[in-house]
Parts: sequence; structure tokens; C-alpha cells
Amino acid sequence: MAHKIDPEKCVGCGACKETCPAGAISEADGKCVIDAATCVDCGACAGGCPVEAIAAE
Repeated sequence: MAHKIDPEKCVGCGACKETCPAGAISEADGKCVIDAATCVDCGACAGGCPVEAIAAE
């Protein structure tokens, strides 16, 4: 089950990026995005998102 960031909810604060142990999150056009190839699907990013923009698919 992969995690995905909802671009409509993401405010680009980078909190998820700071919590990701795999370094799988980057910023593009003021929003955060998860690189599925690098993601280890641990869910740390979802717990670190203050606007609940990250969910498992």
C-alpha cells in the first residue's frame, strides 16, 4: 500500500519531508511529492503532515 500526497490539501510546508527516513519526498511547484521508487512505505510522512494531506492508497 503506497502513500500519496493530495495536492489539493498540501500546503508545501515540508513537514513530511523532514520526517521521511528514506528521503523520498521533494517539493515541486510549492507542493510536496513522494517518489514511489524511493519510498519505503513506512507512513512517517502521514504522521508528520499537519493538514492530513497524505493517505495510503
